[in-house]
Amino acid sequence: MSMFCRQCEQAAKGTGCEVVGVCGKNPEVAALLDLMMYGLKGLAIYADKARALDARNTVADMFLIEGLFTTVTNVDFDPVQLAGKLRKCYDLKEQVKALYESAYRAKNGAAAPAINDGPAAWVIADNLEGLVAQGQEHGVKSQHSDPDILSAIEIIIYGLKGMAAYANHAFILGKTDEEVFAFFHSALAATTDTTKGLMDFVGIAMECGKLNIKVMEMLNTGHVEHYGHPVPTKVQLGTRKNKGILVSGHDLRMLEELLKQTEGKGIDIYTHGEMLPAHGYPGLKKYSHLYGNFGGAWQDQAKEFPNFPGAIIFNTNCIQRPADSYKDRLFTWGEVGWPGAKHLTGYKFDEVINKALECPDMPDAPGQEILTGFGHNAVLGVADKVIEAVKAGAVKHFFLIGGCDGAKSGRNYYTEFAEKVPKDCVILTLACGKYRFNKLEFGDIGGIPRLLDVGQCNDAYSAVQIASALAGAFNCGLNDLPLSFILSWYEQKAHVILLSLLYLGVKNIKLGPALPAYLSPNVLQFLVDNFNIGQIGSVDADLKASLA
Repeated sequence: MSMFCRQCEQAAKGTGCEVVGVCGKNPEVAALLDLMMYGLKGLAIYADKARALDARNTVADMFLIEGLFTTVTNVDFDPVQLAGKLRKCYDLKEQVKALYESAYRAKNGAAAPAINDGPAAWVIADNLEGLVAQGQEHGVKSQHSDPDILSAIEIIIYGLKGMAAYANHAFILGKTDEEVFAFFHSALAATTDTTKGLMDFVGIAMECGKLNIKVMEMLNTGHVEHYGHPVPTKVQLGTRKNKGILVSGHDLRMLEELLKQTEGKGIDIYTHGEMLPAHGYPGLKKYSHLYGNFGGAWQDQAKEFPNFPGAIIFNTNCIQRPADSYKDRLFTWGEVGWPGAKHLTGYKFDEVINKALECPDMPDAPGQEILTGFGHNAVLGVADKVIEAVKAGAVKHFFLIGGCDGAKSGRNYYTEFAEKVPKDCVILTLACGKYRFNKLEFGDIGGIPRLLDVGQCNDAYSAVQIASALAGAFNCGLNDLPLSFILSWYEQKAHVILLSLLYLGVKNIKLGPALPAYLSPNVLQFLVDNFNIGQIGSVDADLKASLA
């Protein structure tokens, strides 16, 4: 059985994974995920038509977001779990189809035109083997025969996947928006429209970048309303003698509920990967047993987790194949799944807590402390100080060095770049790419830390707000600021943030380690011609160009 996937930076040979995914998914899982995308397109087609008639199914709206999130890299590797989601996708597609047909008849007094082909007409297979066979028929390359249009369609779909992840977190916090639902429906349905040309899809991709800013604002608002604005906070990287639970992922609501249920039980909660910024939120840091951050970025879990003696839970993407040494104490939650790992639903974490109580104590080994919590509210709270430092020449340049981390060679570039940034420059960072250099000492400029950790990839909105505020203060455009974007990417959430930056007109972005395999030569040239986007090169040359 073969497969084809090129949605992440680590696509095999720079072209695509064809035997097994570098992320760890096998051809069976790849086929089920391809079928999920096909099924979601059918759901979107009918949801878009129903919405045009003021008919909506809120359960289907939410599932479309969850289903897209499921297909993001490193989320769900469990065939049985995926089969259940596919059945739900099909059932909801049929419900929304009936809703559309009823609304059409009520408005027009006649039956709705039938759709006899494509994803809207999909009939689900009745067993796992059949689902896999269906998925193999509807892979990436089946979406269009023209390589440039296929590239543009993939850009839209991967943007929707990334935006769905952010929207999912926002919805968990009670933030929904009808314009966002409508765009998911119309954009995904449009990818099946054979009458659209290349520039039609380019326009939809830019619109995706625009809507993603709104979604990230919704998520930021949800975080702030629940937990307050992040504040600069020192985070312990060592451990202390107590039972322990390690939380990996991005979802703060799940972490909050776990903190409530473990209070007073002699269990310390540790963050991993993108959960590090949780320590900066007043509503979370008030729990004294939110003790520290364990380990680094997601790709190091296989070598780090065996050294964590407690229970481990993943609440979003970034899971890798677990080693036998900790698989029996690993749990998944939300859209995450791994075959054989215990999956939890809802917000009762008794099984994780009981497992942690059974495990040995954490070692008494305090370590280094690092700073996090420099969201836009914290940075803009001292904006006058920052602006004065720029005007006085104390701060010459800002570098946003952030994005996803990954295991492929070449990512030492970002460490070297951060180390070589002149001492009169400030580094903004976010997402797990910061683990390449966030333990280094950068000092400060007149009390302004030279390294400002803005937060998760989910907090990219803060970076946009900081840049926009600086542009406003200096009465210039974003591209006129002494600000350079040096970005690393791995999966679809970074992809949609890039679309948002392009929508804002940001130029001269350096991206790496590799450029996306799904960019056709002509589409790549379009990005170069219009945005001067480029792949990272040598550190010295890129640094010199940024400061020129």
